Amino acid sequence: MTHGFVAMGDGCRIAYRFDGPSDAPVLLLSNSLGTAMGMWAPQLPAFTRDYRVLRYDSRGHGASDAPAGGYAMDRLGRDVVELADALQLARFHFCGLSLGGMVGQWLGILEPDRLINLILANTSGYMGPPSGWDARIAAALGQGMAPLAEASVTRWFTPGFAARDRAAIRPVEAMLLATDPVGYAGCCAAIRDMDMRRTATLIDAPTLVIGGAQDPATPAAHGEALAAAIAGARLTMLDAAHLSNVEQPEAFAQAVLDHIAGG
Repeated sequence: MTHGFVAMGDGCRIAYRFDGPSDAPVLLLSNSLGTAMGMWAPQLPAFTRDYRVLRYDSRGHGASDAPAGGYAMDRLGRDVVELADALQLARFHFCGLSLGGMVGQWLGILEPDRLINLILANTSGYMGPPSGWDARIAAALGQGMAPLAEASVTRWFTPGFAARDRAAIRPVEAMLLATDPVGYAGCCAAIRDMDMRRTATLIDAPTLVIGGAQDPATPAAHGEALAAAIAGARLTMLDAAHLSNVEQPEAFAQAVLDHIAGG
């Protein structure tokens, strides 16, 4: 295990961590809005058997810095490129969920030579209307993360899972509550301002889209549209809500590993 920080071009420090065999191919994981690299804990045992797993805390989240102001998807994508450059990684497999999947789309469109395989989970190329994100930004900055954390957990898991597996949900709640409201708001601005629905057709990396059949945040139709826009993309729909990797950890891991092995 290796961990540390890398300073981006604008001075923001991004926290990262490696797990798994040091000589194995790299699988880079990107977290959702309001979480941190710990969200991938359910997949680590499966992923680290054959891959060197690189996790990082997205700008504004976890141990990474949270600069004031609105971020942009270009900046979040550049964070991955600059992190990979600093760690001397020319190419890698990439898996991102929700916000992380938006960063994955950006990489597929603008930095295709960096990607070996691409996995886009519970994500979308556009999440309007902008007014909704403005309201969420105002709520985060005005009320803090507690109300947003409660609402997010309600949307992110199916009622049945929430009732039977509180132990799996508690770490997610903790990550949400620990997120800096300034960083959360900054990433909300990036989501508010993005629209990659047309440019997603430029992605040519072998792509797997994972959706949640009961996901109210990025509904199944969003995953279907994304898979239809990317030539040759495969679509896997899991019986889950938004954090499908937490609700269906084994099925999620197997889908990712099968895609990488076949891509």
